[in-house]
Amino acid sequence: MTKVLVLYYSMYGHVETMAKAVADGAGSVEGTEVVIKRVPDLMPEEVARKVGVKLDQEAPIATVEELPDYHAIIFGTPTRFGNMCSQMRNFLDRTGRLWMSGSLIGKVGSVFTSTATQHGGQETTITSFHSTLLHHGMIIVGVPYSCQEIMNMEEITGGSPYGASTLAGVDNLRQLSENEAKIARFQGSHVASVAKKQAA
Repeated sequence: MTKVLVLYYSMYGHVETMAKAVADGAGSVEGTEVVIKRVPDLMPEEVARKVGVKLDQEAPIATVEELPDYHAIIFGTPTRFGNMCSQMRNFLDRTGRLWMSGSLIGKVGSVFTSTATQHGGQETTITSFHSTLLHHGMIIVGVPYSCQEIMNMEEITGGSPYGASTLAGVDNLRQLSENEAKIARFQGSHVASVAKKQAA
């Protein structure tokens, strides 16, 4: 059984929605067990409520110690000025013991994201995230051009060879489009397929 973890942080629900689409794609690969978890928030609950954070997310909180249990980890983060969010950074900064022991070497890693605008850092967020995965010795998997949806020129859409993405709008009201959802599902299935081969 190939075990895939979809690990995310979502402030307003966009990355959460993407995580479910990624998980659907991963789960479509025979012999794959998919788990969705999230990293803990750093804001006190009263502050989170004031700024409109989506607090009713069903995914349980992950622990650093469980990461080696998976063959692949697909990370989801909103953009923060072209980088991952502080919640995800804080979680990954606690993986030093895993780095020391080489526990993630050879695991498959992949990243998806959400940003406010079309040029809001969706690609740099993913590629800068890759540095951490490379330090852990993970095998990075993106979205190849066999996914036709990343070549869609008929609409404004997220998604690139680096990973799935969505554009939330500066008011956070835009929801995941069907094209973006297809890219997210493709990424999940592609990662699961690669991990299955790697684990064989």
